[in-house]
Amino acid sequence: MSLIVVMLILIVASVLGVGGIQIAMMAERGTRNERDMQVAWQGAEAGLIDAEFDIEGLPASSANKRNTIFKRGDVDLAKFIDNCGDSGQSIGLCSLKETGKPAWLIVDFTTSGSGAKAVELGTYTGRDFPSGVKGTQPARPPRYVIEPILDRYGVKSYRTTDPSAGSGPSYVYRITSMGFGPNAETQGVLQIIYRN
Repeated sequence: MSLIVVMLILIVASVLGVGGIQIAMMAERGTRNERDMQVAWQGAEAGLIDAEFDIEGLPASSANKRNTIFKRGDVDLAKFIDNCGDSGQSIGLCSLKETGKPAWLIVDFTTSGSGAKAVELGTYTGRDFPSGVKGTQPARPPRYVIEPILDRYGVKSYRTTDPSAGSGPSYVYRITSMGFGPNAETQGVLQIIYRN
């Protein structure tokens, strides 16, 4: 009789032990997933900052600056292409669509190399971004696209107080950035409206 009771106690203890192990493994997976998402969000935020630098022409030492495209009151709208540009100074510059899906929903942010429609961080700013190394670094650098939006309600004093501003309409820019986690399938997307 005591043998049967001891065997039942061992079986119950084994089931509880296996359940505890499974709970611990699920918690570890959840924690790893949260860490990967945080890395992706931080990468996307770095992409937004790089896009702001791109618009402003910073840093001043950058060899590929294209801040003349975004000059306040004199925006070069010819550089903004339907379905986003994929070559020269138009990479990642998307014309605003009045109907249908916005450009940031159509662009494949995971494409890299020639023909990519999203700008990789550092392309026009010369900034560096560690990625592709094993560990908790992002699998690839963040990428972004920029769309001009006519600023119908913007501050009109820009044109009167800034002598370098042109006489044309004022624009704000919708910047969409995608960051990647340590696994390239972990992706975070952030979007801001930026006025230069």
